[in-house]
Amino acid sequence: MEKPPAGKVLLDDTVPLTAVIEASQSLHSHTEYIIRVQRGISMENSWQIVRRYSDFDLLNSSLQISALSLPLPPKKLIGNMDRDFIAERQKGLQNYLNFITTNPILSNCELVKKFLDPNSYSVNYTEIALQHVSMFFRSEPKWEVAEPLKDVGWRIRKKYFLMKSKNQPKERLMLSWADFGPDKYLSDKDLQCAVKLLPSCSHPYIYKVTFATASESSALVIRPFSEKGTLKDLIYKAKPRDSFLKKYCNPPKIQGLELQQIKTFGRQILEVLRFLHEKGFPYGHLHSSNVMLDGDICRLLDLENSLLGLPSFYRSYFSQFRKINALEDVDVYCFGHLLYEMTYGRPPDSVPVASFPPAPSASVVSVLESILSCEAIKNGMPAVSKLLQTPLFSDVVVTNSEKPQFKIPSKLKEALKTAKECIEKRLTEEQKLIHQHRRLTRAQSHHGSEEEKKKRKILARKKSRLSAFESGEEHSVKCSNSNNSGSGTSSPLTSPSSPTPPSTAGALLPAPPPQPNVPTQPQPGPPTSASREALLSSIQNFQKGVLKKADTCDYSAPRIS
Repeated sequence: MEKPPAGKVLLDDTVPLTAVIEASQSLHSHTEYIIRVQRGISMENSWQIVRRYSDFDLLNSSLQISALSLPLPPKKLIGNMDRDFIAERQKGLQNYLNFITTNPILSNCELVKKFLDPNSYSVNYTEIALQHVSMFFRSEPKWEVAEPLKDVGWRIRKKYFLMKSKNQPKERLMLSWADFGPDKYLSDKDLQCAVKLLPSCSHPYIYKVTFATASESSALVIRPFSEKGTLKDLIYKAKPRDSFLKKYCNPPKIQGLELQQIKTFGRQILEVLRFLHEKGFPYGHLHSSNVMLDGDICRLLDLENSLLGLPSFYRSYFSQFRKINALEDVDVYCFGHLLYEMTYGRPPDSVPVASFPPAPSASVVSVLESILSCEAIKNGMPAVSKLLQTPLFSDVVVTNSEKPQFKIPSKLKEALKTAKECIEKRLTEEQKLIHQHRRLTRAQSHHGSEEEKKKRKILARKKSRLSAFESGEEHSVKCSNSNNSGSGTSSPLTSPSSPTPPSTAGALLPAPPPQPNVPTQPQPGPPTSASREALLSSIQNFQKGVLKKADTCDYSAPRIS
């Protein structure tokens, strides 16, 4: 029998969607809102959807399980077709879209994705997962499905089932099925080999895998089921079987862990990260929901995620920072988020973190600053070995109940190394595009700001005045040169009606007739050349008293004094 095809489109579900209401159109009985949805930063990767208020209301009802106060505008039965009311409602709906697309949990949930991108998320992944699991159990009849664990995880293309063994009916197991993701770079043969190695991995801080297998389109992994839940369940005081939205969107009480728990769990997680890095096994999926608890011991889950090419929970965060471009750096960055959550009982509002709240110990803040501060984001992540040497973790006693062991064939190691390089290359290219887009957006915002517009107007006026001034000076110089060419005894800038000053060399010159309206000290214009300076000097030295009275009629025979 043929295996059912996977419904994947190889989309990166962590790339954020943004939605802008472009217009509204009123029909006979209702109003439709035309929404432009964009994936990521490229305007080319966008599309239009049409939604009514009833569609928003239906989505809002489904999201009530999150216990968040969602800002959906209220209903109105009378006057809901009024133009002013529609404009006001459009603003409220836009605010609602902004809220759900910027919330880190809501924005990744299947309900919101289907509302904004129905073409890419029209497939029923629970049904697809059941088909693949049923095909698997035909060849492995010793297990059977007890019940589906609906929406316990955040991934759209990963489903969970509670299993039981026919040989041991009381034993409970958890099966996870996942479709391949956009970072799947291993060949089918290498992937199947790597997945089948997971049960052989032995480490005190890695959660045991009972069985794992992969097909040409998906993979499934079986592990023991723990009623104690994950580290995130401990922090949020949540029940492990509840849905992801209900457990983590709006916890009733926010409280961090005790200092000793922070130190112990942090040290254990760093130990297993160092182990995986030494083995050349890419991880990149550390967060509090991927850490299973067993008393005072925590163990990492989902080592298969990187093999299947699934994107990281924090990808939309670290893709903003160009210094975080290796999977080892990604693990350290994710550890910073995890440490913040253990310390304060909630994730950081934004990264980089400008200032950290008071913590149980200054050593905790010191480690957080080395990972999540502005300086750390700018300069790069510290190494895992360096974090292990910090005062927060160096004095924690590590008890190895079992010897760490994970034998990877040399040929598979090379394939894993190549796949890791491909994952990092895609991340680097994405970071470069985001960086270029951010620079362009900043430049456009800067040039479009009111302050910048005022500066440009002032600068334009200054340039206009300077241009007019220079044009006036050029015209004045041309006129003076023209006058100079018509009279050999005049200074180049002397007009015909101006008095001729005495020569500074002492030569005897004819005295011109007196001009009654000529001022004794005319105001000089702006100097533009050496001839202008000579003229000004002559004007200042001019003495009216040295002039003789001229004859009343005859100017042709001048007197010599």
